[in-house]
Amino acid sequence: MSAARGNVLLDLDGTLTDSAEGIVRSMQYALQQMQRPVPDDAALRQLIGPPTQVTFGLLLGSDDRSLIDEAVGHYRERFARIGLYENRLYPGIVDMLDGLRALGCRMLLATSKPQVYAQRIVEHFDLQRWLSGVYGAELDGTRADKAELLRHLLQAERLDPASCLMVGDRRHDVLGAHANGVTVWSVLWGYGARDELLAAGTDGFCATPAELVARLSARLGAAR
Repeated sequence: MSAARGNVLLDLDGTLTDSAEGIVRSMQYALQQMQRPVPDDAALRQLIGPPTQVTFGLLLGSDDRSLIDEAVGHYRERFARIGLYENRLYPGIVDMLDGLRALGCRMLLATSKPQVYAQRIVEHFDLQRWLSGVYGAELDGTRADKAELLRHLLQAERLDPASCLMVGDRRHDVLGAHANGVTVWSVLWGYGARDELLAAGTDGFCATPAELVARLSARLGAAR
């Protein structure tokens, strides 16, 4: 990452916000509408992070696109009205964003969540104060894959991957970043387990938002 001004690409769910309640309740609603078995909260929490279409493929045990689209439609029916706001910033996130800005970092959101929902969440929590851009998927699933999303972001912003750091909580963040030549640090306050992130090949861990700022400060300082 460039010492002069790093670009920090931030995941949303499990990294900036604890969105589990709204996502889990909306998954349950969709499965109930389709009269399908509904796993318990703990099992559904483990599925937060991947694109919604992938998650419902797993929950339905099917790759039938029409069936998956039906489930996603029910999910979004509740999520857009209610679930989107069953959400909170993790403790320490505001201080983390202030700290990254003080280091001269440019921050962009990179989430597999549909762009239209990500933008509403950003506005709800007033996160635009820190973010230079919001990148998410299309409702039809385009750019829901993290590698595809990050490729699009890097091209749109004309960024050198070597100047970027991806920060996320799931293996998809690790794999997507590495597919684009971007270093990735995994946070341990989100939904991904340490073993999952190690197996994916993460470049480092941060246990708290404050540790992320401290580690990046040391890295940028050492590069000067």
